[in-house]
Amino acid sequence: MKKPKVVVLGAGYGGIMTTVKLQKMIGTNEVDLTLVNKHDYHYQTTWLHESSAGTLHHDRTRIPIKDVVDFNKVNFVQDTVISIDPKAKKVILEDGELEYDYLVIGLGFESATFGIKGIEEHAYTINNVNSSRLIRDTIEYNFSLYNNEEEERPELITIVVGGAGFTGIEFVGEVANRLPELCHEYDIDPSKVRLVTVEAGPSALAGFDPELVEYAMNRLEAKGVEFKIGTAIKEATADGIVVEKDGVQEEIKTKNFVWAAGVRGNSIVEKSGFEVNRGRVQIRPDLRTPDYDDVIVVGDCAVIMNEETGRPYPPTAQIAIQMADVAAHNVKVMVRGGSEFKEFTPNILGTVASLGEGDAIGVVFGTRKLFGWMASVMKKIIDNRYLLKLGGIGLLLKKGKFNIFK
Repeated sequence: MKKPKVVVLGAGYGGIMTTVKLQKMIGTNEVDLTLVNKHDYHYQTTWLHESSAGTLHHDRTRIPIKDVVDFNKVNFVQDTVISIDPKAKKVILEDGELEYDYLVIGLGFESATFGIKGIEEHAYTINNVNSSRLIRDTIEYNFSLYNNEEEERPELITIVVGGAGFTGIEFVGEVANRLPELCHEYDIDPSKVRLVTVEAGPSALAGFDPELVEYAMNRLEAKGVEFKIGTAIKEATADGIVVEKDGVQEEIKTKNFVWAAGVRGNSIVEKSGFEVNRGRVQIRPDLRTPDYDDVIVVGDCAVIMNEETGRPYPPTAQIAIQMADVAAHNVKVMVRGGSEFKEFTPNILGTVASLGEGDAIGVVFGTRKLFGWMASVMKKIIDNRYLLKLGGIGLLLKKGKFNIFK
């Protein structure tokens, strides 16, 4: 009897966790399980802001797939997904194609530019290991260039971040911590450096408790961060950005512009004919797409509606990891011809945002607010818990964060 083919696309949080769970739940005699990923590693997306700022080496964020996936049970294909043909049940890769009986899509996110002119051409984005490394290297290069120029060029040591959401704030916090080191390294007067966060909305960290937001902004401003709230970015150029507030435009010159103001699902999903909203599929409760019973979507490519608010849940690592439990179970059900599908309900255990090493804000256990060092410790506990869940004690000891007193 021919074994059903299960293909998982992407080794992000949702894809890698689904694969790890499936290799434990279904025997190789039952299924032909394949994981496709562009690189031979999984990376911690929630650590990329540290790599981008240069406060954490990028290799710390990378976890070799072979360390957590059993290649005796899983066929690993290192290739780039070009498109999906759900009618023909095929995945087109850069170097070939795969047929499937059941598909799990976990292809991750892309930056959403909201149609702002010049963002794609002139902004750096915190999307993956390589883009994070580029941001770090660019900032260091421009700082090193500053004292080698005949004329004063403040744009070289001006860092501008578009967006004061989760990623933007975490990145700014890390950069603020690193600036003293950079200024010392490159003989730069710290008073000449600018670190600016531009946010179009009425507040930083939209959706966070106002008391936590106030704490975060006060802490970051004390480190020299300038906030421009209620200020829209109108255009990005090779020399900087143009912003507007209350009808008045201003140019901020910078060679270090990082865009962190929003994400959308991978465009491959939309181009493959799935019904999407900003690149995300509004999936059924069992994580299957509306049109195809054999396709499950997890992570950033999926929309889960919050019935209480009428709005989608934010695409977080926490939700992607939880989706993997349901996705793996439902794949097992389909492979075995069952009908006992699980429905996915997010269980938001808490949210913690880092403000740089040793400082953070968060809400845990429903309503308990955390500030400062205690929130920072909780952030590391959350990170370590994921490593333990993914690869056991060995992976935790190898990649975990144990410097809780810093």
